[in-house]
Amino acid sequence: MNVAERLVKILEDNDVCHIFGHPGEQILPFYNALKDSSIEHILMRHEQAAAHAADAYSRTSSKFGVCISTGGPGALNFTMALATAFKDNVPMLVITGDNPTDIRNKDYFQSIAISDIFKNITFKSFNPQNSSEAICSFKLAIEILNKEPKGPVHINLSKDILLNSDIPLDEVNYIPDYDYTNIPEAKELIKNSKKPLIIAGSGILYSNSLKSFEKFIRNNSIPIATTFHSKGIISEFDKLNLGLVGIRGLSISDYALDNADLIIAIGSKLSERTILDKESIKNKLIHINIDKNCLYGECQIHGDVKKCLNEFNQLQLEINNNWLNEIYANDVPVEIEGIHSEDIPLKPQSAIDTILSNFKESIIVNDAGSHTTWTTLLTKLDKSSRLVFSGSFAPMGYGLPGAIGAYIANPSKKIVLINGDGDFQMNIQELATVSQYNIPITICILNNNELGIIRQYQEELYNVKKYQVNLINPDFEAIAKSYEIESTKVSSKIELNNILRDISIKNKPFLIEINVASENAPLPNK
Repeated sequence: MNVAERLVKILEDNDVCHIFGHPGEQILPFYNALKDSSIEHILMRHEQAAAHAADAYSRTSSKFGVCISTGGPGALNFTMALATAFKDNVPMLVITGDNPTDIRNKDYFQSIAISDIFKNITFKSFNPQNSSEAICSFKLAIEILNKEPKGPVHINLSKDILLNSDIPLDEVNYIPDYDYTNIPEAKELIKNSKKPLIIAGSGILYSNSLKSFEKFIRNNSIPIATTFHSKGIISEFDKLNLGLVGIRGLSISDYALDNADLIIAIGSKLSERTILDKESIKNKLIHINIDKNCLYGECQIHGDVKKCLNEFNQLQLEINNNWLNEIYANDVPVEIEGIHSEDIPLKPQSAIDTILSNFKESIIVNDAGSHTTWTTLLTKLDKSSRLVFSGSFAPMGYGLPGAIGAYIANPSKKIVLINGDGDFQMNIQELATVSQYNIPITICILNNNELGIIRQYQEELYNVKKYQVNLINPDFEAIAKSYEIESTKVSSKIELNNILRDISIKNKPFLIEINVASENAPLPNK
């Protein structure tokens, strides 16, 4: 057994079932070991897409995603997707190959200091120098992802190390350096609160704490507001879920934030997209996160969300229904113009509302652009549905590979991709992956022949007539058919409804090119 074979065995022992990747010279020893394993390798057509797929796999499952590439240019193609996962704290194992150790980082063909580049877009980057370090680092990377899932963890593996048969027996035990000394203070604050509000972040999902979280809020009737990536953490039809807070916040969640006497932020880093004015909540905040660098406020707990929730569940609180009634008395329903429009070409919000109406219990994947704004505003998720998109970094090109990753993690679910015509072309080559593996995702391309959100910003923010935003697009229907993917074009709401009803009962990939009008999306709250 060589090091590559041992590493693959470690992955199998940790229940890794899928890896997204693209082979190359320096990583071939790992691929040689992988071909005889129980792990399914999904051959993506670009390394950026492989990492985006692993990202969405992680977001939509209880497992960390895994992606793999060769060294040099292959590894550097990961950077956009790693930055996306890093900004959204998505746990992933990122494996790159490299030249042999004696020429690594020197001026040789395809040599580059990979770990130095990755250290700012990963939670941890390992660059082992020998077999012992490689195996210990690999085990440590997996322990970090299992015990402290803050984001992507990278390990760079030289070809000669992978081929080495000198296998050490080193054991690794990773113990996070947490600090729970403020839990008693937090419990006292919760016990004395009359108007508590929880800001629920995606850390609740990554820590597998959903049951403890639901027990806490339901036993005590505590309302929650959500971040972008925890949207639907409990059903948005549930009265306890007030919906999004922050730049896309609803009036009801904004009212609760302003009038709560205690805010409990759980598994959220409280970015500027969630809290517009941190200073205003500083004195009434309990902030719980495994990343101590993002903690804020008077009562900070650096630790595991589940442990804190289990402590809170020991409390016997006095339920105050007046607080929930007060919140709902100040609800101002959101009116979104144009969602029922039957104009031709379709308004994008009308097209998106039609798509969502036909796929109510599905995983919805978005990319970046105005269609993401409309989808965020129009989705109302129950527990069986999810909304997945590249939030804090928002690169174009996330959608198609993200939909692939979401399906591989959830083969029994309907996966629907809502894409713009511009961002779809960033990773359009992944139609080959969809075709090869017969991945039954529904791909909806909103085609307005422009970079819509950029055109809107030019006009509204800079008073500039549109410049370099017009797109001369290919025939998306014909491209899909060239990959043997069934496809069609639609222009009306009736056509779209009919085709979606037909697709929803089928189990095959399908691409719909939807001709939509140029329409301005609502800008964020200031």
